[in-house]
Amino acid sequence: MVEISADALVVGGGLGGVAAALALLRAGRSVVLTEEYDWLGGQLTSQAVPPDEHTWVERFGVTASYRALRDGIRRYYRDHYPLTERARAWRELNPGAGHVSKLCHEPRVAVAVIEAMLAPYRGSGRLRVLQPYRAVGAEVDGDRVTAVRLAHRDGDGDGDGDGEIVAVAPYVLDATETGELLPLTGTEYVTGFESQEETGEPSAPATAQPMNMQAVSVCFAIDHVDGDHTIDKPASYDFWREYQPPFWGDRLLSWRCPSPRTLEIVERSFTPNPGDDPRLVEADQRVNPGDGNLWTFRRIAARENFVPGAYESDITLVNWPMIDYLEGPVIDVPDPDLHLARARELSKSVLYWLQTEAPRHDGGTGYPGLRLRGDVTGGADGLAQAPYIRESRRIRALTTVTEQDLSVAVRGDKGAVSYHDSVGVGMYRIDLHPSTGGDNYIDVACSPFEIPLGALIPQRMTNLLPACKNIGTTHITNGAYRLHPVEWNAGEAAGALAAFCLERATTPHAVRADERLLADFQHRLVRDGVELRWPDVTGY
Repeated sequence: MVEISADALVVGGGLGGVAAALALLRAGRSVVLTEEYDWLGGQLTSQAVPPDEHTWVERFGVTASYRALRDGIRRYYRDHYPLTERARAWRELNPGAGHVSKLCHEPRVAVAVIEAMLAPYRGSGRLRVLQPYRAVGAEVDGDRVTAVRLAHRDGDGDGDGDGEIVAVAPYVLDATETGELLPLTGTEYVTGFESQEETGEPSAPATAQPMNMQAVSVCFAIDHVDGDHTIDKPASYDFWREYQPPFWGDRLLSWRCPSPRTLEIVERSFTPNPGDDPRLVEADQRVNPGDGNLWTFRRIAARENFVPGAYESDITLVNWPMIDYLEGPVIDVPDPDLHLARARELSKSVLYWLQTEAPRHDGGTGYPGLRLRGDVTGGADGLAQAPYIRESRRIRALTTVTEQDLSVAVRGDKGAVSYHDSVGVGMYRIDLHPSTGGDNYIDVACSPFEIPLGALIPQRMTNLLPACKNIGTTHITNGAYRLHPVEWNAGEAAGALAAFCLERATTPHAVRADERLLADFQHRLVRDGVELRWPDVTGY
């Protein structure tokens, strides 16, 4: 086996992993960064999920480096895309004019910007990116990870493991989408619902349900053009066509489903290429969740933003309720690949239903002009490369954030709990999709919240840090902490913590326990553009 070493190993190249690597690199450290899929960026790119962000994102409430990512995306469009002059002059350009975010864009643009952010460090030799590689094993000495075994995603052909790489580093950051390093290293963790007795959360069940997790989704991009672009009928289409969760109010493949905030059964509309004015789209989930017309909900290219003829059609991203896979979790089960394959079949079945049987507003059925845009998402089968996994394994942390720490119903006008060891901020409603245990949506209004350092530190392990959705949240609060800017902030704080500990020859536990060290670390974060507190704003 080949052995490599660095100051830090970051396993997982999603948003948290990229942010962690950048924080370490800015601090002068060497980094090995691994990623299982062909694109860095995780939910923003390989999973094809436009950014879910809070209402104040253009002014405050994100880190400086996350803002640099957003600014870079807009600059990339202005430098390389045939925007109309009106769109080019739009300071808060929203290329897709989607309702879900003030910055809906094509995944490849984020890939390009992330690669540009990392490029100087690759050139200097301080960053080595192993791609596509995933962790397959680890060596542990007591409460320290001493090495991680990495294997090429596609194998070396003979199955004997001689193509594996052993990575050694003083600090190991788990930035995988499912907390893959936690079981490999014996780090204590939880999955699914904790019990109300353990957490005291109003929305928690009486007993723990570790295998009850949020649905995963396999997203895909479509446009609508002349011609018949109907895909082959998926093998499991007849199953999914008749599939009806008991709380859904109709079949899963329909325009009807529960409203997440009220659970009232509502009917959504679908109007391809409505020709709307992108500047009039109100992308503010505080005012409107934006999912009334599914076409514009997560639209990533609005053709009216581009010169005539540049785009035949809008492009929209299908991350809609009907693609949520409820038949089983993909974590700590013997057959995760089977469930992931079935989730992909569900998404293909949704597309086939849209093309052939979906009720049209004009009384007809089916939209054969819908065209799968696998070239936009980069997936070999036309879908996103990676599944969107909303809920990870989560460390047993020094601090676990609970529902009553941020719920508006509990906190009222006091705002979320303020942590003395804050290492960042975030804001999103507690937004839990239907789960593998048969639960409906759980959607709770939140106060703008902080990220406590204690949520990034395992109770026992001393050199393993979470840097994605595997921090110290519960099943419930993960619904607010899992979104793009919060994941980035958590990863950035984890990377900065590892760099600080290397510089001071100390440990994460000591930083949190020592008032002087904690103040120095927080000062370092603020210097680097990490906001630790919110101004006086009200949640939603």
